[in-house]
This record gives sequence, structure tokens and C-alpha cells, in this order.
Amino acid sequence: MFFSCANEGLMQTISNEKTNDFGLFDSIPQDYFQFGEGSAFQPKSVSDVLGLKKEDVSKLASVSQRSVRYDEAIPEQVKERLQEIAITVNMVAKFFDGDTNKTVLWFKTRNPLLGDISPKEMIRLGRYERLRKFIVNAALRQDRPQEQQPLSA
Repeated sequence: MFFSCANEGLMQTISNEKTNDFGLFDSIPQDYFQFGEGSAFQPKSVSDVLGLKKEDVSKLASVSQRSVRYDEAIPEQVKERLQEIAITVNMVAKFFDGDTNKTVLWFKTRNPLLGDISPKEMIRLGRYERLRKFIVNAALRQDRPQEQQPLSA
């Protein structure tokens, strides 16, 4: 056996833990936006949904603006970053029960919990990883049971 008893308990807890909205394998959500997966992935559709320009994408992927393209010669860094963003967009869509219009609106609306800027702006400004962590943490917090408040007499 490879795990100690303490690790076995932790692994059992992790493997059995499936909460209301976010579980261990929910890091790959349903593809509400039809971005595609694997070889069917459509990177341009991610840019289109969020209204990202070539300049934005080049900054996100740390490549020159001239190298940003969406055909079969797409730079690997661009494809990988847009796949990560697509997954995050779909994670948010899950909270809106797959409503893609609400999800796009959420990404474009300023949010006081994000420093009063929109999630799209966070992505555009290179703060994607920070945004992703906010979203994952929000998913985890949403799954925790709410403490019961005492009723007033």
C-alpha cells in the first residue's frame, strides 16, 4: 500500500467529497458555450465571447501580437491560455445554470469584490490566474453548509 493511514483517510475524504455544486472533477465543466474540447477546440470563439482583441490575447499568452492567429498554426501558448479561459467561462456558466447570456454579462460587468473592475478586464490586464482563484474559491464557499442563524423571539 502506498499511503499511510492518515493519507488513506484524506484520499477517501477527497474521493468521496462531492458537494452541491463543485467537486474534485468539476474543474472541467460542461461546455455550455460550445467552445469544443481537444482537437475540436475553437479558440477564436473564446475571444469572440469575451470581446478580446488580438492585443489582449497576445498579452495573455505572452506572444507577439503578430503571432496571434486562430487557424491550425495557432501558437501553443495562445491555444493553452484560451482553453484555460474557456474552462473558467464554463465554470461561471454553471453557476448561472448554463445561461450563457448571464455569464457573458457577468464577465463584462464591474464587480466590487474584484476591485470594482469586470472579470473581462481582469483577464485583459493579465490577472486571469487571480480571477480563476476567486471563482474556484467562490465555488467552494458556495458548497459549504450555511450556518443556521438563531431565530429572534
